[in-house]
Amino acid sequence: MFFKLIFRNSKRNRRENGLFFASLLIAIIAFYIILSLDNQDVMIFLKQMESNAVGKLMTIIPAFYGMALFILFFLIYYGSKYQLERHKHGFGVYLMMGMSRTKLFLMLLAEDFRNSIVSLIIGLPAAVLLSELISLITARLVGLGIVGHQISFSFNAVMWTAIGFILIKFIAFLILSGKISRKEIGSLLVETPDGVKVQKPAFVYALSILIGILCLAIAYILAIRGEAWLNLKNMGLTIILGIFGTFSFFYGIRFIIDLVVKNGKGNRQLYVFNFRQIQETVIHRSGTLAICSMLILAALCCFGAGVAITRSYGESEAHVLDYTFKNIENNDTEAVRQILEDNNLDVRFSDLFEMKVGHIETTKDYDNAFQMETVMSALRDMQPSDDRDVLLSNFKYDTYPYLISLSSYNELLTSAGLPNLELNTDEAAVYMDSAYTVYGRKKLLNSILDTNPLVYLDGKELYLTGTVQTTNLVTDRSITLSFALILSDDAFEYYTQGEYSIYLNGVLKKSETENTSLMSAISDMNKELRKTGLSYESYLQNMGRQLFYMVAASYITIYLAIIFLIIANTIIGVQFLISQQKAGKRYRTLIHLGAEYATICKSSGKQINWYFGIPTAVAAFSSLFGVRALFTGIVSSRARSNLNEMMIVSAAMILALCVIECIYIAVVKRSSDRYLLTLMVPEREE
Repeated sequence: MFFKLIFRNSKRNRRENGLFFASLLIAIIAFYIILSLDNQDVMIFLKQMESNAVGKLMTIIPAFYGMALFILFFLIYYGSKYQLERHKHGFGVYLMMGMSRTKLFLMLLAEDFRNSIVSLIIGLPAAVLLSELISLITARLVGLGIVGHQISFSFNAVMWTAIGFILIKFIAFLILSGKISRKEIGSLLVETPDGVKVQKPAFVYALSILIGILCLAIAYILAIRGEAWLNLKNMGLTIILGIFGTFSFFYGIRFIIDLVVKNGKGNRQLYVFNFRQIQETVIHRSGTLAICSMLILAALCCFGAGVAITRSYGESEAHVLDYTFKNIENNDTEAVRQILEDNNLDVRFSDLFEMKVGHIETTKDYDNAFQMETVMSALRDMQPSDDRDVLLSNFKYDTYPYLISLSSYNELLTSAGLPNLELNTDEAAVYMDSAYTVYGRKKLLNSILDTNPLVYLDGKELYLTGTVQTTNLVTDRSITLSFALILSDDAFEYYTQGEYSIYLNGVLKKSETENTSLMSAISDMNKELRKTGLSYESYLQNMGRQLFYMVAASYITIYLAIIFLIIANTIIGVQFLISQQKAGKRYRTLIHLGAEYATICKSSGKQINWYFGIPTAVAAFSSLFGVRALFTGIVSSRARSNLNEMMIVSAAMILALCVIECIYIAVVKRSSDRYLLTLMVPEREE
């Protein structure tokens, strides 16, 4: 009989509190996916390209796991508290019928343990399948046919997910069940309302709102301007202002509710009752709502910024070259071509061309070899801006630039499908690697280049022309030039005195990638090239680095967003349902006065909309500033050149999460309606 009671109660708890049970399943899935990350196809590939970076990423996964467990503890605590509060009347009846407190304590623990096992039985297989699906989709999107898909099941991830979940579930329920089993029978049988809080004058709450808004505004200004990211002291001040501002705002928000009640149309059904309930709930739960709002804000910022950053890295560089052969002895590229021909590999390339890069060898006066005072003067005359100041600062040190051969750079442009440059012997084009410039700086410099400014190279006149060139010279980053000059071949030979480096760039034929992915084609070619002993870099290095940033940004931020979101929403939902249960006598009074079930449900629904809407609206509004602040602190200057586009993507992601909020609201309304239906039955006096 005892075990049948445990079975029946645990089944009833899952059915009545589907929101909490679903949140636990999502948490289990999130735990497994992050813990099994190193077994997924994309990470197996990245270990070959970016082993050190992947190793560092894997070392911080336990920290994320521990932090998530700590936060999840509160979700389980509040969710379990609601379950016990809802059925404490029944526990009092058990004690009255002779059940010992020890047996009641063991029964509660057994019910919770059974629910935990059911959650793991459902959640872990779902997590494995979802992880497998993510691995397949990711491999498909990035073309990782090179590794072949592998089953991403991780026994360690299953073990640590189960251990962590059961451990925090046990600790939370141990605390709660101990409290319940120690309560007096009378307190279990009678609903205890929340204590009365002293109402302060209205101006106190109005002042609290104003202080909160001011603190939040200062915090976001510091973060968006970048001052918060300068040192630990500024960051600490920004965080303190943000937290204090949020608590202060929510403490005073009852002032706004008072205004709505006084100025609203009070002739609607249960209008005053609704807002008095909302007001009382906010009075008792303002701190909880502030915490949940900050968690939702963190989720929105993580998700919005993470997706935008991932998209930015995925589109940051255009793919032109597949291979660069480097460290060529005596610049003998014909020897490299011969080796490729001997191994029947040359036919697999559509283009093989030289990239010539050198220094000024006609002078050793490194501080005055190149002078561009006309450019500097034009910049100083422009409207002050961050981009202008960066260019002025950088150009002060560009007195000994690299030189690039025009013919070799035109070969690169041809491969990229871009128009060739035309230069006279007294003209030069400016080259700046895409890693060192952004759209705003290019625009400023191009406006100066339109005037064909006069500069001096080793004392000889030279005119800058065209637009800033940014097409990468090689496949990876063996050459990343912050500033260089593209010269005609004759001028290049003269200024370098024949002392320059040659890189041999290669582009695979389209036929090589027609029936397979680019990544697979390059991987197959790498296997053949390793046999030749040639020194080379492939596009895989570049792609590997971009993939790492994408994975680090997407997996980690989305993981944190999910954890923060389910915890915040579950706490809000559970707190409301607890408050509603404590106000059960008020609803019964309305029923005795003739209120219909549909009317009471509609009233409860409006309360839920406000209770969820207040923290969600504050978080959604703040997230626009929070995401912008994250872009200022953690995104590279090159990625910030697409800031407007990234903000649009972030706004779309924030809107998507707000839709998820609506789903949570619908689930809580359903639970509320079920509880209100039980109140329609006449109450039995004990």
